[in-house]
Amino acid sequence: MNIPKGQRLHIALFGRRNVGKSSLINALTGQELAIVSDIPGTTTDPVEKSMEILPLGPVVIIDTAGIDDVGKLGELRKKKSYEVLNKADLVLLVIDPMTGFGEFEEEVVKKAKEYDTPLVHVINKIDLYPQAKTQKFPEPKVFVSAKTKEGIDELKQVIIKHAPKDWALPTIVGDLIKPGDFVVCVVPVDKAAPKGRLILPQQMVIRDILDNEAIALVVKERELRFVFEKTKVKPSLVITDASVYTKVSADTPPDIRLTSFSVLFARYKGDLQTLVEGVLAVKTLKPGDKVLIAEACTHHPVEDDIGRVKIPRWLRAQVGQDLEIEVKAGGGPLPENLEQYKLIVHCGACMLNRKEMLSRIMQAKSAKVPIVNYGVMLAYMHGILKRALSPFPHLQRLVVSEIRDYKKIADDFKCIKAFFLKRTNN
Repeated sequence: MNIPKGQRLHIALFGRRNVGKSSLINALTGQELAIVSDIPGTTTDPVEKSMEILPLGPVVIIDTAGIDDVGKLGELRKKKSYEVLNKADLVLLVIDPMTGFGEFEEEVVKKAKEYDTPLVHVINKIDLYPQAKTQKFPEPKVFVSAKTKEGIDELKQVIIKHAPKDWALPTIVGDLIKPGDFVVCVVPVDKAAPKGRLILPQQMVIRDILDNEAIALVVKERELRFVFEKTKVKPSLVITDASVYTKVSADTPPDIRLTSFSVLFARYKGDLQTLVEGVLAVKTLKPGDKVLIAEACTHHPVEDDIGRVKIPRWLRAQVGQDLEIEVKAGGGPLPENLEQYKLIVHCGACMLNRKEMLSRIMQAKSAKVPIVNYGVMLAYMHGILKRALSPFPHLQRLVVSEIRDYKKIADDFKCIKAFFLKRTNN
């Protein structure tokens, strides 16, 4: 299945070494996907496996290292395992009846509560310890044997029951359009575009338009004006790649709503209002401040890369060359010492699931650091943020309020400047 990871429910397996986590994955999938061994510590780093659990649908199961691992290396493995909670939608805590429920398991339960992640206790190896069913274990619980497959169907039902209902939003753009609406998607084909295909956000938005019974027309930015000249039907919405905001905004009539793929993904994968509020912190940046560019994937930077080149260049032009800019690429949580940054500029998060992106946003909020994504940032840079938020009037009002504040400051500055010039001339 070519379902993106970010659209799959993420299920993380936790437990002590040799409780049978890898065997449980094989039992759930019906395949020998995970390496099984009697040697403790076979799984050293979190391992992701894509599969489908009907009727739940596509999921990612994450196998983690033992929570009772020992030594300095063991502590590092446990830390990496707990980082999985940043993106886990559901935790399966696997328990061996022989060791029972103890301090290691209590720690997993505690951390899952901190992340507000639902947890199911899976008591494994009942083929060896049938008396386990008479013992007391916390709820919710299910008894299974990864070896004989006993209880696996029940476990699937428990997963379906306890999976969070809001782990992913139902639509990217469907609530902004109606069946039969005409939606124009502007897709530039440049050095950053993958050869022979569209990038993931573009694919997902076009599919969402079709799933909601609307009509999608895909054009490059140079052909957009011909759509308005030659098409009799007025588009309900224009969605553009953020890299060509200026041209698309100029060519799109003002009475037609305009936004970008990244703004839509900011809402679909995270919290659009927080990201809009974050971009307004640009005006507070000063020379010497630190800005973090956070990317979810490790793509090869192109010549005029948005995150590595365009945004840093613009920020330094606004603030000064002394502005420090660092790049953090790849999954997992953001750096621990976020307090040192004055702004976080995040990518579109197409490779993250919603919980992981929300976790990063909450991490920034906890550190009291404003966070914005590429799409919102680029709209702000080109002076069309209000227009890019036209499908979201409540956020437009927030931006308009800030623009009025800027105008007042600018007017006050002009008055002060004129006053001193007048005194100097006299």
